[in-house]
Amino acid sequence: MTNDLILIQNMIYEVRGQKVMFDSDLATLYQVEVKALNRAVKRNMKRFPNDFMFQLAQEEWENLKYHFGTSSWGGKRKLPYVFTEQGISMLSGLLNSDIAINVNIQIMRTFAKIRHYALSHTGTKEEIAELRKLLMLHIENSDNKFAEQDETISQIISALNSLIEQPKEPKRIGFQVEGK
Repeated sequence: MTNDLILIQNMIYEVRGQKVMFDSDLATLYQVEVKALNRAVKRNMKRFPNDFMFQLAQEEWENLKYHFGTSSWGGKRKLPYVFTEQGISMLSGLLNSDIAINVNIQIMRTFAKIRHYALSHTGTKEEIAELRKLLMLHIENSDNKFAEQDETISQIISALNSLIEQPKEPKRIGFQVEGK
């Protein structure tokens, strides 16, 4: 993966169950001011339904802003907008510079790689779970005729169980107070 893709991948967050990018990150990549980007979007609101772009709620922003290191003396005065993959592709029609076109291509490639990674790993877990079920069925039907093989199969099942790990709860962003 190139450095550009890694840089962009680090700018993709999950908010409300969707992969999104912040208006400030997009403005940096497109080399425009956030104000100019948001102005262009507001002039073309018909292109951006809620599943393409939305403004963060105050609570969502409070949880996320510690990640950005916003100080109490400055930072954003308004809640940021976030764009889904579809919203970002719609932006390419508004920002028609060579930089915007090249950046959009890189962003689309990054989203595609993330989607490919997620899909390829989901199938693997399902295949391992299916294999585990088949082995368990074999043990149940063998009636202890093959005790030595059953022990080996049990070891294989425990190895498969360790490969199928449950999805971890995402780490919460912000300060953590003990006792709560």
